[in-house]
Amino acid sequence: MNQGEGQAAGGGGLTACRECDLLHRIVPLAPGGKALCTRCEAPLYRNVPGSVDRASALYLSALMLWVMANAFPFVSLKLGGRVEDNVMLSGPLALAREGMPELGLLVFLTSILFPLLTIAGSLYVLLPLRFGWRVPGAAPAYRMVRLLNPWSLVGVFMLGLLVSLVKLLDLADVLPGTGLYAFAGLLLATAAANANMDHDAIWPRVGPLPGGHGQATAATAAEHGLTGCHTCEMLVPAAPPGGRAHCPRCGSPVHGLRRPDSLARTSALLGSAALLLIPANLYPVMTVIRFGQGEPSTILGGVMHLIGGGMWPLAMLVFFASFVVPLSKIAVLVLLLVTVHRGSGWRRRDRTLLFRVTEVVGAWSMVDIFLVGILVALVNLGALASVRPGVGALFFGAAVVLTMLAAMSFDPRLIWDRAERPR
Repeated sequence: MNQGEGQAAGGGGLTACRECDLLHRIVPLAPGGKALCTRCEAPLYRNVPGSVDRASALYLSALMLWVMANAFPFVSLKLGGRVEDNVMLSGPLALAREGMPELGLLVFLTSILFPLLTIAGSLYVLLPLRFGWRVPGAAPAYRMVRLLNPWSLVGVFMLGLLVSLVKLLDLADVLPGTGLYAFAGLLLATAAANANMDHDAIWPRVGPLPGGHGQATAATAAEHGLTGCHTCEMLVPAAPPGGRAHCPRCGSPVHGLRRPDSLARTSALLGSAALLLIPANLYPVMTVIRFGQGEPSTILGGVMHLIGGGMWPLAMLVFFASFVVPLSKIAVLVLLLVTVHRGSGWRRRDRTLLFRVTEVVGAWSMVDIFLVGILVALVNLGALASVRPGVGALFFGAAVVLTMLAAMSFDPRLIWDRAERPR
């Protein structure tokens, strides 16, 4: 367990590693310190000084910036004396008009609605704590924040926007609007708020710390019949097979010792995603029409177009997000499924690290989906220029969503279930 110098208030009770299930005593940390699992080195908890004050201020700033980003013009395109203005909502609406409402809904949820709900839910939990108020529904609001946070893709949308603006430089004049600057500020504010959010500053004030189960840290929570709540991470008795239970502190549903049917669900989702990637790469994702002429472009065709234009760094970035990340994610999850099914003890810590990285980078494949949505909305200049979405984008978006769901369905604690008990 790693921690900073000195001591801080707090401590007591037990916590279980989310990735290998090893039990640890909760000990006081110095300001800025963090505790890591002694077996797999996953982060356990940390001590962020002034977490509630800082996170509250940053989320308030993020809320105001979100309003500005959605209310003011985002980006304008000027070609031949004609100017096309757009707002954030223009992309989802344009995709819906082009006959792809499912893709438009995906862009709307991940770039507009989910970021708003994450910010609003965090403020609903933090502000009452800051002023000592009691409000109903704080636990469900926090549960919503934890659920939607992986799907709030503000950073990925910004990357897709930058790629689309570079692609448009040789087509027309790009005029950034107030909404674009506000969105850049929103990205910085949400990133800083997440970095200053200390979850342990919330729940010890809401309910009691767990304790009294087991005496040695060299044991897993499952050996004591315990499991960690997915919302507040409190150790609670696991639900019996086929039964249901709820966390006594936040009211979240609690499953058994492991996620139900983890391997079967992950395998089904991975198989579906792998099948969808085939048409996603064979069919065009969009068609760029200039002065009445144009041809469909696949994902690989877009990469080759960037290379032909001398934009090698951008081409490699799109190639990595569109090809390397989805295929690597599927390969890593297949490796984990096979080794867990065989009960392999091979390089458990490295496999856990692979899973951790896969969870982080998986959402960046959405860059291509955001790119299509932005270009369809921006390039709508009639006979001068226009962009039409292709069916390949629909297949690719579905594949990305399924790979993200597959990673969420996999239980990394299964990697360690047959490990020898550490000394």
